[in-house]
Amino acid sequence: MLELLAPAGFHVAVRVGFAFPEYEWNTLPLAWVHLYTRDALMLHDPVTRWVYENVGQVKWSELVADDPKGVLALASTYDLRFGAAVCVMNEDEPGIRTYGTFARDDRDFTADEMKALYDCLRDLHQTESIDIALTSAELETLVMIRDGLLTKEIAYELSISENAVKQRLRNAKTKLQARTTTHAVALAERRGLFRMT
Repeated sequence: MLELLAPAGFHVAVRVGFAFPEYEWNTLPLAWVHLYTRDALMLHDPVTRWVYENVGQVKWSELVADDPKGVLALASTYDLRFGAAVCVMNEDEPGIRTYGTFARDDRDFTADEMKALYDCLRDLHQTESIDIALTSAELETLVMIRDGLLTKEIAYELSISENAVKQRLRNAKTKLQARTTTHAVALAERRGLFRMT
């Protein structure tokens, strides 16, 4: 759904605590991500400042006056011409936030789209914490699938039965609410679970 709402790209950080999200999802253009990282644009980005100081949603066009370094103008040269920022928090978890920045290259976001973005991030924020979701065995199996191994190759490598491999994958799919094994791998990647291995 987010890909349809923000076809030029987006970055979502889910349940950010001290400084790091439980997982993040970034589809912004790679050239922009490299420039943004290399030039430490986060320190000057009015969108980043807004999501750490506010809850709700805002269009990038409302933040231009608070952009002395021209980060938003620079983003437009990467087809990130129109954008929105969203931040959600729960009162019972002060300091834990989920936020996202979303871009289009064709037109500004409508009020309905802004609400849909907010609702989507609210749902992501309220999702149960994922740090206990997968066992090390399930995660190990997903890593091997990601790396291109077949179930019988995984079984051989781990000295377990092919049925045991399939059970691990079924468990991972259920816990991640994935439709397929490929979807489970994508979700685990998106949530940063492979960094934990």
